[in-house]
Amino acid sequence: MYGYRKLTDDLRDQGERISENRVARLASLAGIAAQVGHGRRPGRHGGKRAVVAENRLEHKFSTTAPDLVWVTDITYIKTHEGWLYLCVVIDLFSRRVVGWSAQSRITTDLALQALLMAVWRRKPAGQVMVHSDQGSQFTSREWQAFLRQQHLEPSMSRRGNCHDNAVAESFFQLLKRERIRRRTYPTRDDARRDVFEYIELFYNPKRKHTNNGMLSPVDFETRQQKLTEAGV
Repeated sequence: MYGYRKLTDDLRDQGERISENRVARLASLAGIAAQVGHGRRPGRHGGKRAVVAENRLEHKFSTTAPDLVWVTDITYIKTHEGWLYLCVVIDLFSRRVVGWSAQSRITTDLALQALLMAVWRRKPAGQVMVHSDQGSQFTSREWQAFLRQQHLEPSMSRRGNCHDNAVAESFFQLLKRERIRRRTYPTRDDARRDVFEYIELFYNPKRKHTNNGMLSPVDFETRQQKLTEAGV
């Protein structure tokens, strides 16, 4: 038997107008008791241990060249159809979003598609460090195998410490403050189109950053490329 609160929620989902107290009273009259769960014994967890990498980034959020360190994270966007999950990959050099993916499910494929876009777009010549949290999407065998195939070096935040991935968190705050919280999305496709417009038409080419000397990510990379070619 479910707990009274869970049973109440299920009945409400079916259109019943009922309170938790009434469910408890009727169950008591019928001689029905809620099932109480049992906690697991310490150290007795099933399944295979997740793959966790050490924190190689160590709060070093500045780099001297593009495609040395990428950070990645996942957030969610509310629509009338349900949640849309967004994964981004950001280059620490310019704060440019070099890869992203938006899907209806928060799976490893969501993260892999964002990283695949980053690899396809940037085609890094050397090894790139990819920093993430310890979410199941980033500790999966598929994610780790893709990193090895593409010569990418994994790095992970300490468990439950959002400050270790502050750049990705900062981007999501900007996205939600400047765009998402001002909109209502009837469908996931509507939200996905808006994310595309924000990232590709505003954030990367136009939004100025203090970290870039008040240049947009695209302009900052263009300027640095010209300086490099001039031998400065």
